[in-house]
Amino acid sequence: MSLYDIPLRTLSGEPTSLAEYRGKVLLIVNVASRCGLTPQYEGLERLQKQYADRGFTVLGVPCNQFAGQEPGTAEEIGTFCSATYGVTFPLLEKAEVNGDGRHPLYAELTELADAGGQAGDVQWNFEKFLVAADGTPVARFRPRTDPEAAEVTAAIEEQLPA
Repeated sequence: MSLYDIPLRTLSGEPTSLAEYRGKVLLIVNVASRCGLTPQYEGLERLQKQYADRGFTVLGVPCNQFAGQEPGTAEEIGTFCSATYGVTFPLLEKAEVNGDGRHPLYAELTELADAGGQAGDVQWNFEKFLVAADGTPVARFRPRTDPEAAEVTAAIEEQLPA
C-alpha cells in the first residue's frame, strides 16, 4: 500500500490523505502538548518556514499514547499549537502510533529503521519520519533528535529539488 492511499483526517476531522501532499517532502512527527520535548515545536516550525517554498512540509500527528501527554480535544490542540508555538504546518487528528490500535500510516512508517538499524515501535513523542516527494519513507529520527540537527536538515535538503 502506498502512503498516499491511507485515509487520514485533519485535526478538524475532515477526510484527507497524503495524496494531498504528493510531490512534497514530508516530515511526519507524532506530537504532544505536555511533553518535555514539546519545545521541539519551535524547531519544527522553523523547518516549515525555511523549506516550505521548496516543496516541504511538516505534518504533525497528535498522540496521547505516551504518559497521556496529549489529552486535549482537537480544538485545544490547535489553539495550543498556534498560540504557544505559532505552528502553521498541518496537524492531523489524534492517532495511536503503537499497539493494536496503531494507525495504518504508522504501521507503514514504523517498518523503516533508524540510523542504528532499529525499526518497530515509536519510542516516544516527537519521533520524526522523513518521506520523499514520491511517498517513500527515507529516514527516521528518534524523539531526542532535535528537528534542526545537522542529520535532519541534511536529509531534508537531500530530498528537496535543487
